[in-house]
Amino acid sequence: MELMGLANALYNLGTTVVGDLTKEKDKPGGAGKQVGARVNDVIHHLATLDDMSERIDTMIPMQVLMEIDHSRNPMLLTKERLERAATENQFMNGKIQAIESYKRYLDEALVQNFPELWEYLMETSATDSTQPIKVEEEAAGPSSGLPNGA
Repeated sequence: MELMGLANALYNLGTTVVGDLTKEKDKPGGAGKQVGARVNDVIHHLATLDDMSERIDTMIPMQVLMEIDHSRNPMLLTKERLERAATENQFMNGKIQAIESYKRYLDEALVQNFPELWEYLMETSATDSTQPIKVEEEAAGPSSGLPNGA
């Protein structure tokens, strides 16, 4: 509400200055007193805003302020960011579904080729598809019988 008061005070100051410029210079009328009062009104509103700023801890992104400075609507920036977030969300959901589909396909192939792993594969797919598959190492150790130890 205080911002509206400041905007109104600035408008009144502007109209007073423009009105004083169009008046004849010779007429006595105390036009300077009106401008001075309007300036004091603007200063009062700015002081009130400065006092209020100490109690408010709301952070405004610098990009929003830059949009306002460039006479652009900051709501468009918000709209663009929301649309971008929704697009990225859909993209990530697609990736997650692809990974889950690959995991199911891999589990099926492992069960077909290594039936003894069925118990471990079904246990992990039943609890959470993101947990690693539990595979116990054989007594032979980590070399798995491959010549390079991989």
